[in-house]
Amino acid sequence: MNSQLSKTAAAGRLLIALLFLLSGLAKIADPAGTLAYIGSAGLPLPYVSYAGAVAVEVVGGILLVLGYRTRLVALVVAVYSVAAAIGFHTDFADQNQMIHFLKNLAVAGGLLQIVSFGAGAFSLDARKGETRAHAHRNNGGGAHEAMTQI
Repeated sequence: MNSQLSKTAAAGRLLIALLFLLSGLAKIADPAGTLAYIGSAGLPLPYVSYAGAVAVEVVGGILLVLGYRTRLVALVVAVYSVAAAIGFHTDFADQNQMIHFLKNLAVAGGLLQIVSFGAGAFSLDARKGETRAHAHRNNGGGAHEAMTQI
C-alpha cells in the first residue's frame, strides 16, 4: 500500500471511530438519559443494551483508531450501526429520523469497506503483518476468502 493510501485509510478509520467514541462517551456521561432513550424505543433489557452500546462504541472506537483486529471490529460495529438504525430510527415520517437511519447505513457501508480492505499500513494489524497477509490472500481469493480471514 502506498503512503497516500495508508494515510487515507488511517484518516478514514479515525473519522469513523470518532463518531463512536464521542457517542459512547456521551452515553457514559448521561446514563439516565441514555437509559430513558433506550426505554422509549421499547427495547428489552435497557441496562444490557446500554452496557453493550457503551462497549461497542468506546472499545470498538478505540480499536478502530489503533487498527487492532480491525476487520472483526469493523464488522461488529457495522452490525451494531444497522441494529441501531432499525431500533431507533424507523419513523420515516420524521425527516430527522430518516436522515439518522440513512447515516447509520452509510457508516455501516464505510465499516464494510474496512472489513474488505483492512486497516492499512498505519495500524497495529500491519505491525503484526495481518494487513499484508490479508492483502496477499485477497488478491485472487474473492470476498468469501476475505471474510473467512476475519
